[in-house]
Amino acid sequence: MCARPELTHPGDDAIAAAMSRALTALSAVFQALGDGEHTLNLVAERTDHAFVTGRADLSIGMEPLRLAVLDDEEFCALRMLLVFALEGSTMRSAVLIATTAAEPNPRACGWSIRDGWLRPMDTAALQEAVIPCPDVAAVEREVYPAPVLLQLPDSDF
Repeated sequence: MCARPELTHPGDDAIAAAMSRALTALSAVFQALGDGEHTLNLVAERTDHAFVTGRADLSIGMEPLRLAVLDDEEFCALRMLLVFALEGSTMRSAVLIATTAAEPNPRACGWSIRDGWLRPMDTAALQEAVIPCPDVAAVEREVYPAPVLLQLPDSDF
């Protein structure tokens, strides 16, 4: 007998709707982050209690509009995880953290994925999440409130 519950396969229509929302959400995130070098980290807990993660490094330019992804496979994996997190039937919880390269310290904001959309994270919770572990050489990130990402009025979720 398997110790882990089985994941239910969402229907094709649910996946297609979540894919559309994921593309809209990523576009909104890119616009909110603006010019610069950014890292997106997605952490999700599946309904079988396993944790899955995705990461993508990208460069965004607004004038002219430009998106450069460092590793296409990493970006595709992150996008796929975002689709399933937004769809919701196989994920218990998920967060998306965006870190922007900045001087003197990188800046970070984050969104929790709830009710099929990205909702700004509480900055206190985010600060706790991005504090480096003791005795680990890591750069501290300045935390700021994530912008609210507008949903399209005709979203089908």
